[in-house]
Amino acid sequence: MSGHASAPGKAILVGEHAVVYGLPAIAIPLSGMRAKAIAKATDYPLTIIAEDLTRPALTIDVDEIDRSDPIALMASLTMQYLGVADIKGEITIRSDIPIASGLGSGAAVSAALGRAIAQLHGANIPAEELNRLVFEVEKLHHGTPSGIDNTVVAFELPVYFVKGGAVDFIDIGEPLWILLADTGIASLTRAVVADVRALTKRSPTLTSRILDEIGSIVHEARDCILRGATGRLGELLTANHRLLQALKVSSTELDRLVDAALTAGANGAKLSGGGRGGNIIALADEYTVDGVKQSLFEAGAKRVMLTVVPQGSQDDDSD
Repeated sequence: MSGHASAPGKAILVGEHAVVYGLPAIAIPLSGMRAKAIAKATDYPLTIIAEDLTRPALTIDVDEIDRSDPIALMASLTMQYLGVADIKGEITIRSDIPIASGLGSGAAVSAALGRAIAQLHGANIPAEELNRLVFEVEKLHHGTPSGIDNTVVAFELPVYFVKGGAVDFIDIGEPLWILLADTGIASLTRAVVADVRALTKRSPTLTSRILDEIGSIVHEARDCILRGATGRLGELLTANHRLLQALKVSSTELDRLVDAALTAGANGAKLSGGGRGGNIIALADEYTVDGVKQSLFEAGAKRVMLTVVPQGSQDDDSD
């Protein structure tokens, strides 16, 4: 068997960091930014070549699996799910999702790999099962992940997410014109999450108030998305950014891009992901998007990507 598999990146619209503590967050898939896995049958034990991840080829030996290696772990978990002791073939992974930028690169690579391994076996992994497997690998990337990355990536749908809760896909009242601007600065989500956890211990009253305010923003943002109230949604994004600044997870570069987007007419803007680097998201519309994009480049963005989340109800049985 052979084939092609892929999975999207993701961006958190509102709620990062708070989601780790059981509060809600909203995230969207970045369908135009993907990790891809090309599978072909061979007569040799499964070999995985991750071309864009600066690592050597990996031959999977299920008896000597390195569970500290995300790719090896995902291969092992997928094979266990399929009920096979070994699979022959070669899988080449390519990804255009920046690493350590809060865009779900790790989850997307894991999801694409899992799907490709299943294809070699002539099988398919339902989205809910793929979601569960990728979450186990996310623990290596993030330590104490909320589960939002793997959920959005596996189902490729916008989601209102609460850790440990049922998956709640969101109906989109009006299209969301979102610009994603990259600072070009890598930042490990795991390290930033650990710093926020340390802050909750040093200043529990302050951080609890901030996290609760973020949770309230997410709740209202969901209602705005359903009603198509993009103006108010933008205000909520900006308010969320100010709270993330208070959690000390923003940076000069991120703040500069947020301010540039707002000055150029964006409805709202904020950092997206762990912070300290990575990306901001700006909510524009079809009339302001070009001006906001130009302003972001002028403010130092290394690249700017447009994604439009279409209007409509979301199907909850995607696989």
